[in-house]
Amino acid sequence: MDTLKSLLQEMEQEAQTTEKMLSRIPDDKYQWKPHPKSMTIEQLSTHIAELPTWVTITLNTDELDFATVPYEPKKVSGTADLLKLFEDSLADGYSSLQKADISTFDKIWTLRNGEQILNQRTKAEVIRMTYCQIVHHRAQLGVYLRLLDIPIPGSYGPSADEQGF
Repeated sequence: MDTLKSLLQEMEQEAQTTEKMLSRIPDDKYQWKPHPKSMTIEQLSTHIAELPTWVTITLNTDELDFATVPYEPKKVSGTADLLKLFEDSLADGYSSLQKADISTFDKIWTLRNGEQILNQRTKAEVIRMTYCQIVHHRAQLGVYLRLLDIPIPGSYGPSADEQGF
């Protein structure tokens, strides 16, 4: 399987699991967080929902500098808004990846904050890192939901909730 086809397939598969997880968030829990140092559910879930756009950013730029383009998280008013944000972000990332020129995948992409380089990898590696970030933060959200006693969906097989444990 070629790289582009593999990345598209992985994006699609992870999106299904991510959508199931995001859909479980009750509208009245968006300001909840498990610890003072943790993000709120709103902060965490909107970050997850926006991450597919990083594929587009990576493919269309050579760097992102937080000093000149500060991160402004989207605001959502509930789960319906969140799912729409995720759907739009996913469509954006997927469309960009479908049109991608694979010859650019070996070009270096830089994440920085002014002079401080936070990360520097090939564009292909950044796309994979974006997928890993989605999975990582989705797992965090799963812990949040578990602590709130909200049944969580399975990711790569049935969850304990789906098995009736």
